[in-house]
Amino acid sequence: MTKLNINFYYSAWDEYLAWKKEDKKISKKIDKLIKDTIRHPFEGLGKPEPLRESLTGYWSRQITKKDRMVYSVTSTEIRILQLKYHYTK
Repeated sequence: MTKLNINFYYSAWDEYLAWKKEDKKISKKIDKLIKDTIRHPFEGLGKPEPLRESLTGYWSRQITKKDRMVYSVTSTEIRILQLKYHYTK
């Protein structure tokens, strides 16, 4: 299995750090989602689903009822687009 690098968009990194500061429980859940995404990019925790329209090629996993982890996967990396709110177009 190829090792995938994790890369955050700047805004996603800011959101990641904000969760670390604001809510430890959700922060730990995000860490679990990221680890699970490395192992199983398109199935597993957080109800992964492919996005459509302007976000075709991206996937979503549920963090909370109102927050989603939005990411894309290539052969070498997972790119995290956002970690707060629903989908940003």
